[in-house]
Amino acid sequence: MSAKEDNPFHQWARLEQPRLGTRVVFATDDFFADKSRLIDPADPVFIADKYDDNGKWMDGWESRRKREPGHDYIILRLGTPGVIHGFDIDTSHFTGNFPPHASIDACVSQGEIPGDDAHWQELLPKVELRGDSHHLLPIDNSHAFTHLRLNIFPDGGIARLRVYGEVRPDRSETDGDEIIDLLAIENGGRALLCNDEHFGSMHNLNAPGQGINMGDGWETARRREPGNDWVILALGFPGIIEKVEIDTAHFKGNFPDRAAIQAARLTDADLEDMEAASENWPILLPESKLSMDQQHTFTDKLQDTGVVSHVRLSIFPDGGVSRLRLYGRVAGDSNRE
Repeated sequence: MSAKEDNPFHQWARLEQPRLGTRVVFATDDFFADKSRLIDPADPVFIADKYDDNGKWMDGWESRRKREPGHDYIILRLGTPGVIHGFDIDTSHFTGNFPPHASIDACVSQGEIPGDDAHWQELLPKVELRGDSHHLLPIDNSHAFTHLRLNIFPDGGIARLRVYGEVRPDRSETDGDEIIDLLAIENGGRALLCNDEHFGSMHNLNAPGQGINMGDGWETARRREPGNDWVILALGFPGIIEKVEIDTAHFKGNFPDRAAIQAARLTDADLEDMEAASENWPILLPESKLSMDQQHTFTDKLQDTGVVSHVRLSIFPDGGVSRLRLYGRVAGDSNRE
């Protein structure tokens, strides 16, 4: 499945990623395939001749055949509270052993596994599933949750569960003088759109930690025509940016020659109009030279743009960036916009 062309939730962050701290904390049964594989970041694979002690090895979560009433389920604890906007229930490679139906509930709980008093809310009513297929399912929701419960009816296997949404951290008690990475996914930042992500996803730019390899970054195809590549990102909260870090770790023969950043505070962030409008946003970082496999820190070159909520990173002419960090102070009136 092509990320941009076929995924209507591509503008949202993937909340099920283990690197955010998300984990599967309970399963009624995972006899055939371990519950942890359900949120493996890699695409599922099929190995025809691979078996283990319990039978055919499958890349996903799979329960045994149920011989009594009831259904199987798993509970997933999100690494950070999030507002859910869509799911992909992926049954890739499960053909004669996929569940006919599934549903998803959500709750808020302080526990690792929610107790009997947890208030579960139905996010996704029972839907019909197909074998070896992606099921892209939109969710109309504005509340942040900490736990999800994926129910399958009655049993079977699912390769992956992808959870698309936005991180909603609680910064109500944050000191206004504290310097944080305003773009970090754990602080609610996310990539919105870009002109190209042929080799690496724009959503890697604000992921936690350092990039593990060249694939763990944003990389465009080789440009064969005039112009340059770009990506637009939303800060977790409006703020004043005081330091920029552009990290080209692992990019050696394919790093951008130069980079620039523009920034603006938006009250109506319409994606359809943002691309054209962003070309005229005020300059935060003037066009600056980059080097291979290096973290570049910019402070003195930054121009005063005041409080901003969105940035546009332009690279010249193309190439790969591992991480983008935007350090600053949350604005005093930092309600989400």
